[in-house]
Amino acid sequence: MGITYTNKETSVQRIDCGGTFRVTLSLTAEPSIVSNPCDIVLILDRSRSMAGRSFDNLKEGAKTFIDIIDEATDGAKDGQIGGGSRIGIVSFADTARVDEPLITSVSALKAAVDGLTADGSTNHEDAFTKALALFDPASTNEKIMVMFTDGRTTAGGDANVIATAAKAQGVIIYVIGLSGNGGIDEQALRDWASDPDSAYVAITPDDEDLEELFEDLARNITKPGATDIVIRDRVASCFTIIDVDDPTKGKAEQKDDRTVEWKIDKLGVSGSEGASLTFTVRHTGSCTGSVEVNEFTTYEDHEDNDVTFPSPRITVVCDDDLCVEGCPDAVNLEIEGCEDSVVLDAGELVPESLGRVVELRVKLKNICPHRRVALAAILTELDDYGNEFKRGLKTIAVPAHDHPTCRDIEVRCIRFVLPESLDVSGSPNAICNKRRLRARFIVHYIDNDFECPGMTL
Repeated sequence: MGITYTNKETSVQRIDCGGTFRVTLSLTAEPSIVSNPCDIVLILDRSRSMAGRSFDNLKEGAKTFIDIIDEATDGAKDGQIGGGSRIGIVSFADTARVDEPLITSVSALKAAVDGLTADGSTNHEDAFTKALALFDPASTNEKIMVMFTDGRTTAGGDANVIATAAKAQGVIIYVIGLSGNGGIDEQALRDWASDPDSAYVAITPDDEDLEELFEDLARNITKPGATDIVIRDRVASCFTIIDVDDPTKGKAEQKDDRTVEWKIDKLGVSGSEGASLTFTVRHTGSCTGSVEVNEFTTYEDHEDNDVTFPSPRITVVCDDDLCVEGCPDAVNLEIEGCEDSVVLDAGELVPESLGRVVELRVKLKNICPHRRVALAAILTELDDYGNEFKRGLKTIAVPAHDHPTCRDIEVRCIRFVLPESLDVSGSPNAICNKRRLRARFIVHYIDNDFECPGMTL
C-alpha cells in the first residue's frame, strides 16, 4: 500500500505583513499486506539432519516470522493475524503433514512449530503437494510458500514438478537453505523458487542466521510502507523559515532560509504509522493578498511511492490605511512645440497669500475589529516665545475593519493649509520662514458595549 495519506497545512489562514505562521507536513504509511492480504504456508524440514541446535534456531526463526506477520497486518502483536491474511504450517520428513491449515491464531501456529520433532528422510515433493492443497483457488489473497530445507531430496519424486505447477497457478515460492548440515542441492532450490533467484532464494551455512533470514523474509513479504524517505519543502520567495521543530519521526535540517529537508529511515513497516514535521515561517517579502505557501515540495523513497503534498495558500494583509482627504482636482494643459506661453483657465481661485500645506499621518495601534474609531487632529503654531496659535482642527470617523484580530490602522492625508499671513516666526514679510508646529491627537472608539436605557446604538 505504501504511503496512504499526506497533508500540508498552515496554523492560520491569514497573517499581517511581517507576521509568522506554522507549517505542518504529515504523512502516513502502512505495509502492503494491510490492504493486500496473503495466505502463507511455512514448509519446514523436520528430517533427522535437523536435530539439535539447527532445529531450535529454525523454530525461533519460524516464530519470529509469525510475530512479524501478526504485527504488520493490524499494527499490534495481539495474537491474531489481521486484515484477512492467514498462515498455515506443513512439515516434512519421510512424508509431509499439515500441522496447521491456514489460520489466524498466533498461539496455535507457534504451538505447532514447538511441537515439531526431527527424524526421517527428506521428501520435498510431498511437502510442496500438501502445501499447494491448502490454498483455496477461489480466494483473492496472494498465495505464498516459504520452503525451508537443510538437505537433498532422499524420498519421494521430483519436487520441481509440483513447484512449477504451483508457480503456474500464481503461487510465489521463497526458499531458505541451510547448507551446513551435510549439503543441499542449491540448483534444485533455485529451480523451485520464483524468479529472480536473488530475491527469492537465501542460503546460509550457519544455523544461527536462520532467525534473521526468516525475519528479513517476513519484512519483504509485508512490504514496508516506505523506507529511505527524503522530503524537501521550499517556501515561496516572500517567506523565510525561521525555526524547525524536531519531527515525530526521522530528522529535519534547514538547508537555507527557504528550504527544509526531512529524512525518515522507515515508516509503516509493522503497521499503519504516521509522522509529522512542523516549522515556523515569517512573511519577509512584498507579496500581499492570497499567496501560495509552497514553491515546491518533493518526495522520494526506496519503494518509489508516488506521493504529492497539497499546496496551501495564506492571505497576507498589510496595514490598513485610510486617506481622509484626496488631492485637489487637476486641470490638464498642453504646450505645443516652440510655444513660449500657454493660457489656462483655472476657474475661480482666489489666492490670498503664499502658504504651506502640512500633511500628517498617524498609526492607530491594536484597533479591535468591527468598531469605528473617532480621531481628532489638532494643529498649532509656536512663536519664538513658545506661545501657541491655533491652526486647525480635523475630526475623522475611521471605518471599522473586519480582520479576525486587533490590528494597526494607518490614517494618512490629514492636510492643513498654513497661509504665510499666519506666520508667527517673527519675520512676517519674509517667504519660506522656518515655522514650528505642534500636533495633538485625540482618539476613541465610537462603538462600544456600554448601554443606557433608551440609547440608540
